[in-house]
Amino acid sequence: MTGLLRELTAEDLPVLTGDDAGYDHFGPRAARTTVPPGDLNQNGGFGVLAPGGQLVGNVSWVWQRWGPNEQSRNPMIGIWLSPAARGRGLGTQAQRTLVDLFFRHTTVNRVEAHTDVGNVAEQRALERAGFAQDGTIRGAQWRDGAYRDGYLYSILRSDWAAEQSPS
Repeated sequence: MTGLLRELTAEDLPVLTGDDAGYDHFGPRAARTTVPPGDLNQNGGFGVLAPGGQLVGNVSWVWQRWGPNEQSRNPMIGIWLSPAARGRGLGTQAQRTLVDLFFRHTTVNRVEAHTDVGNVAEQRALERAGFAQDGTIRGAQWRDGAYRDGYLYSILRSDWAAEQSPS
């Protein structure tokens, strides 16, 4: 699909099992597949590939609403990378690629991401991908036996367009 992202299959499930770092450990994951980029309007996900083509993680999204109308709908994205793939910029690239797909192939105005307050690496990756921190989401995520606080991030279509235009 892009060289960095590809559709997932059931055979990918063993790679996508999370890790012991804590931030991504929600138990076994189901393989998530998606429809072609022309219809990103459903929940879905893609595999993240290392430069050699090896599957090293996934990016996924679920649709949220901030109001009752269609224009208030936006995707909340997430990412998981195997420990060996972290720290090389793949997360930033994968999230930027996914944002680009949403803004090119949907009418969405906002793409969101949420991360644990302690997940500094993901906070930096989101900021490098063009996201701005919107604030703290208190007790929003149930993980590892407790409710956890997180930071909400977003990138707007206007932010993305400004980054795309030549200086």
